[in-house]
Amino acid sequence: MIRKNELINNEYYHVFNRSIAKFKIFNHPENYYRFISIISYYQYENNILSYSKFLESSKLNLINSYSGIRFVDIVAYCIMPTHFHLILKQNINNGISIFLSKVQNSYSKYFNTIYKRRGPLWESRFQNIHIETDEQLLHLTRYIHLNPSSAGLVKKPEDWEYSSYYEYINSKTNESICVFENILNIKQKEYKIFIDDRVSYQKELSIIKSQLIDNYTG
Repeated sequence: MIRKNELINNEYYHVFNRSIAKFKIFNHPENYYRFISIISYYQYENNILSYSKFLESSKLNLINSYSGIRFVDIVAYCIMPTHFHLILKQNINNGISIFLSKVQNSYSKYFNTIYKRRGPLWESRFQNIHIETDEQLLHLTRYIHLNPSSAGLVKKPEDWEYSSYYEYINSKTNESICVFENILNIKQKEYKIFIDDRVSYQKELSIIKSQLIDNYTG
């Protein structure tokens, strides 16, 4: 299927999707960590095995096993009970579409197997918004990192384990999957202040939107 608006190489996009009928598709920490591992694995073009087959064949550290050309760079992410947010840079032709197809199909098969379920999991293929400026990109990372606290899942965004916020406010580790240091010109302490400054406002805004907009998920 050809997308209405072509996704352009070396450009950044906010990509998101949600479950059918607000079905809770992340019910347990293992579900969240599975999805995060999947997005890390499928960003690489030369990972031709399905993720489940890769798990069966590899006893190595998963992150350090990945190499080669990337379909996308993952700039930021946040996984919520019924949906996900990603900020992606497309590196090769159709990179985002190929990446998201693999990710959504992989998680659907995993979820349906674990919960003995059949049928589609996602409301649609995926949605995307082109990010046009550095300022827009910076503010968008804040928006998605504040999603869990805005939704009342945690009091502070750093308490949510299933987003890239930890990577943004701590030194890089072997578990890091995001690429943002040369994109966002802001230091770790400054970024945390930037986030904390908006916690209450975005939570209030989220409550208002949920009351006014049907099927609002944040």
